[in-house]
Amino acid sequence: MKEHYDVVIVGSGLGGLVSSIILAKEGYSVCVLEKNNQYGGNLQTFVRDKTIFDTGIHYIGGLEKGQNLYQYFKYLGIIDHLNLKKLDQNGFDIISFEDDKNEYPHAQGYENFVDQLGVYFPDEKANITAYCEKLKTICDSFPLYNVNWEGKYNNEILELNAKETIESFTENEKLKAVLAGSNFLYAGIPDKSPFYVHALSVNSYIQSSWRCINGGSQITKQLLKQLKKHGGEFYKYKEVTRFNVENNKVTSVEMKDGTQVSGTRFISNIDPKTTLKLAGEENFRKAFFSRIQSLEGVISAFSLYIVFKPETFKYLNHNYYHFKKSSEVWSAHDYDETSWPKAFMASTNASKKQEKWSEGMTFITYMKYDDVLPWIDTFNTTVEENDRGESYEEFKSRKTARFLEEIELKFPGIKDCIQSIHTSTPLSYRDYIGGHNGNMYGYVKDSGNPMKTLIPSKTKLDNLYLTGQSINMHGVLGVTIGAVVTCSEIVGKEYLITKINQVSDM
Repeated sequence: MKEHYDVVIVGSGLGGLVSSIILAKEGYSVCVLEKNNQYGGNLQTFVRDKTIFDTGIHYIGGLEKGQNLYQYFKYLGIIDHLNLKKLDQNGFDIISFEDDKNEYPHAQGYENFVDQLGVYFPDEKANITAYCEKLKTICDSFPLYNVNWEGKYNNEILELNAKETIESFTENEKLKAVLAGSNFLYAGIPDKSPFYVHALSVNSYIQSSWRCINGGSQITKQLLKQLKKHGGEFYKYKEVTRFNVENNKVTSVEMKDGTQVSGTRFISNIDPKTTLKLAGEENFRKAFFSRIQSLEGVISAFSLYIVFKPETFKYLNHNYYHFKKSSEVWSAHDYDETSWPKAFMASTNASKKQEKWSEGMTFITYMKYDDVLPWIDTFNTTVEENDRGESYEEFKSRKTARFLEEIELKFPGIKDCIQSIHTSTPLSYRDYIGGHNGNMYGYVKDSGNPMKTLIPSKTKLDNLYLTGQSINMHGVLGVTIGAVVTCSEIVGKEYLITKINQVSDM
């Protein structure tokens, strides 16, 4: 590691890695510092019983040639090296309810989306079409989402509420629930979640939906290859404990192992609350510091990773969003001990070895950070392994058994297929991904007060920038675009987008 770099990037999540490649391609000397054993943040995978599981990336949208994420990944040099499997054209997501035997598909392609739902709601096709047109109109309003540098969205768009807007298209209660059924993608809150977050999330999957064969860490691997190719450097086990600031500029970062590295510019891909604390509260306006520290984190999750006995459970080329009741699509996060879990997302692993049978399956449901409060002072990572104690193991066992009861109702006989079960809680997400209180998607966005939850990518310190899922949007596409926004502050938006388009046209 050199003493000085043009750009020092703290955190190797997707936002940090994309930023590093953009700037390395522009000739900047770049260094990425990662505290954990694995690079990639939410792109991390892990292996249990020889089966690969994703930590956070279960499917990706917009990767068909010419679509937005395809264009960004083409520019980054990774699109041709990814091993992908396209999900079912007629239903990449299935919305289902315990109180209804039907399974409602979200299909790829807007015309197909309308046709497939029209089978279940023949009198609602015009309303479904109107909903789709609204999605497209909203998405067209965000220039970078469409790989354009010109244009500015109208602030009124930010104030549209997701639940209200979706429900404005139809009187049919079941259709309202089905259209909102994948709101787990952004942890939908009825009185807060903005419609633009819904639109930007759902639209890219309707365009095209893909799984990463053998996990999303292949994206990290390809990004690191490109970073190396362009002269960038990256180091793990380098936990930054302090940003040193002089005369309104960051001069260097200090690490837990006692080393320091200086830079001309710094990009933080770690949680914004943590970043501001590491840079010193006194270096920011009091109102700004307080606003960021008071932001409400998105809820966390409890996940089951199931390894199946060989050739016992069929591979499903779609995801499930399953709810106990269709009336609870917007309140699945609002549970108590007896009503948990109200909903879950289910996704089978895509494997190179198997087409017919699934080797493993992931089930995710909401879990509040408060549920794990007795153990919040324990920390467990690959770098520092710690035992959280017997009471924690008992808690996980109890929650696993309860969750499995719900899963068995949806997939009768699945318990007989299980070889082993592995779990993660909000503490796992906190320790391995670094999200504040283990939040899934950064901070809650509020359609009632959009400016309160806005975190700019350029800070008031002259050379400190922010990137990652808490800035702009979450998800693979959202974070990639967010990194482009961050780097635009350094190299210029028009220049950067022109270069991205030139590469994708080749």
